[in-house]
Amino acid sequence: MTWLAVALSLLAALLFAIAAVAQQHEAAATEDHGARLFLALVKSPRWWAGTVTDNLGYLVQAAALGVGSLLLVQPLLVTMLLFALPLGARYAGRRVTRAALGWAIALTLALAVFLIAGNADAGVDNAPFRDWVVSLGVCSAALGVGLVTALRPGRRRALGLAIVTGVLFGLVSALTKTVTDQLANGVGSLLSSWETYVLIAVGIGGFVAQQTAFQAGSLEISFPAATVLEPVTAAVLGLAVLQERIRAEGAEWVLIAISALVMVVATTALARAGVPTPTTGTAGGTAAPSPPTGAARRSPGSPS
Repeated sequence: MTWLAVALSLLAALLFAIAAVAQQHEAAATEDHGARLFLALVKSPRWWAGTVTDNLGYLVQAAALGVGSLLLVQPLLVTMLLFALPLGARYAGRRVTRAALGWAIALTLALAVFLIAGNADAGVDNAPFRDWVVSLGVCSAALGVGLVTALRPGRRRALGLAIVTGVLFGLVSALTKTVTDQLANGVGSLLSSWETYVLIAVGIGGFVAQQTAFQAGSLEISFPAATVLEPVTAAVLGLAVLQERIRAEGAEWVLIAISALVMVVATTALARAGVPTPTTGTAGGTAAPSPPTGAARRSPGSPS
């Protein structure tokens, strides 16, 4: 089942990457804000293609979580960076810098080391609400930091919204594992579970924050931070709430610490390396450049 979880996780990462490219291009090209932003986006076939692919990626992710632990599935989703950055750059008519590609590879290798050295044990699929309280409080504090950062103009706004997106989607991942188990117990169990309704609310919030982050800056600014914070949040919830465990001894803990440090540094470097793109006329917002005149404009295919 481990290899099935790995395969499904990588497929989900690819789908999320394609969706992100499509959605970011359309959001960045829109000058409207707030509710008007979404009214404009729903008129775009390309945005809908990305949204449908994004949801397909979520279903594949849910299937992966059904056969694997959060500590296995979520880190693998960070490989979407390797798909999204080249796709986004090509679609926008520019090249990915060697530095950005190098940091993306370093990030992926660090995650591989974490997975191998961590050798995670699956925990439980459900936990009583009292076990969630402290973790939900920590997540709320992280969301506060993100929202405060998002009040700043320019890249800081995009980065703050990315923090909110990553934390909320990390919660979505943890709750999905629980809700998937509830669904296996029947519709009655699903509808009577508080996790189901929190999952819906958090999922909507994460989606709104993600689209707003896409409008606020280029893909390189918001996507790396959100992509890494999601598995970090999910992993913390897996350890603290769902009783998942890292089976590591001696030098393996050193490797885990080093890989975690590389993840943080690589994510920061990727965010700073975000390529500024022409403004759309919004405050602090940037838009991906359109393909050259006459160039074929085809949908990148799907997800994030």
